[in-house]
Amino acid sequence: MEYITFEHDSRAEQLIGQAYDTPPLAYVHSYGCQQNVNDGERIKGVLVDIGYGLCDKPEDADLILFNTCAVREHAEQRVFGNVGALKGLKEKKPGLIIGLCGCMANQAHVVEKLRKSYPYVDLVFGVDGIDTLPQLICRKLEQHKRVLLDPAQRPVIVENLPIRRESEFRAWLPIMYGCDNFCTYCIVPYVRGREKSRRPADILAEFRGLVEAGYKEITLLGQNVNSYGKGLEEQIDFADLLNLLCSVPGDYHIRFMTSHPKDASRKLIDTIAAQPRICKHLHLPVQCGSNRILQQMNRRYTVEQYLDLIEYARARVPGITFSSDIIVGFPGETEEDFCQTLELIQKVGYMQLFTFIYSKREGTKAALLPDPTPRKEKTDRMERLLKTQDAIAMELVKAQVGQTVRVLVEGYGRLEGTLSGRLDNNLTVEFAADPVLLGQYAQVKLTGARATVLLGELAG
Repeated sequence: MEYITFEHDSRAEQLIGQAYDTPPLAYVHSYGCQQNVNDGERIKGVLVDIGYGLCDKPEDADLILFNTCAVREHAEQRVFGNVGALKGLKEKKPGLIIGLCGCMANQAHVVEKLRKSYPYVDLVFGVDGIDTLPQLICRKLEQHKRVLLDPAQRPVIVENLPIRRESEFRAWLPIMYGCDNFCTYCIVPYVRGREKSRRPADILAEFRGLVEAGYKEITLLGQNVNSYGKGLEEQIDFADLLNLLCSVPGDYHIRFMTSHPKDASRKLIDTIAAQPRICKHLHLPVQCGSNRILQQMNRRYTVEQYLDLIEYARARVPGITFSSDIIVGFPGETEEDFCQTLELIQKVGYMQLFTFIYSKREGTKAALLPDPTPRKEKTDRMERLLKTQDAIAMELVKAQVGQTVRVLVEGYGRLEGTLSGRLDNNLTVEFAADPVLLGQYAQVKLTGARATVLLGELAG
């Protein structure tokens, strides 16, 4: 693995300064997962570093960049729709630069479609190309030609990319990139490449900087954080990294995602139990409750192994809560398979579920499987699943009432005069308070619940 350090591109800054009468503005929109959001923050950082300002409306921009997601078909369709809507804007403003990057740009069929059907798109580059953005913009400004890069994987990790974080108290911190699991339904390994771990010293330095800057919640990111350390010279795993980060003094807490069940170890659970700064919540995507379907998904664990890990976590971490991802309607899923998923949900008692009807992804093995189940049957199953989960979650939420808890105040509540915050266990509470508390910790007494949202009042 090659590690390189980003350096300011003074030539790009000079060329951009000469190309515009006033400092140009960039509009950057990120779709999809938290990793994409963090990539978007770094894209903004690189653009500001070479002289761009940032704006909130595409019509005000000199550069529009869509940072895309390829996980589900709907996400791709949405991006193409939004790109199509820019055609009229480009006609009114010929000097406008329109770009597309991220996961969609790492698929050959997408790049070809952009090349043929969207002639007003000027820049296309993949997930590993954020550090090259200054050079790509230079090529566009100098040659007045489209710069559409074909999909390619770069076996490098770029450190010290500038960043413009969206929050002053919550931060995303990637610890690794890519995925080696090749679940049969998932496009991620094909668009984000194989697993690459950042060096622990680099992670620690960025983490320490965030704590010193006053960040209260730091979420560690990776397609599979549990396989952190693979390929590094040092002998270190994810639990070791957590212990290293928790040694940094300060008032903060740590979350992490995503955690693949096949690599979630008892050592990790023991670390969560031992470290008070790690939130007592575990997002552990199971995807399905049928061993037959799990095997077809290439998940490489069984329901029994998954439940064993859940029970160990419950025994070691009192009060821990769980969330998960569920795919309904995977090719060949029968009513019996689906009922096994419902049974698993009831056994675990998830606080939250993120549910999806299977989305066929070109290039994955599952896309070649026969899928005879009608869409209506899949949507009916989804409704049954959501009904089951809602009943479970409401009971779990009601059981929290009466406690006094510490929450990080994150934003405004739904009702006027209220704020919202998250508990250590990832539940949301709304309470009346002065906005001066935004970004701070507060002690809140939980007094009731509205569906799966807790209600409270400031304590003491």
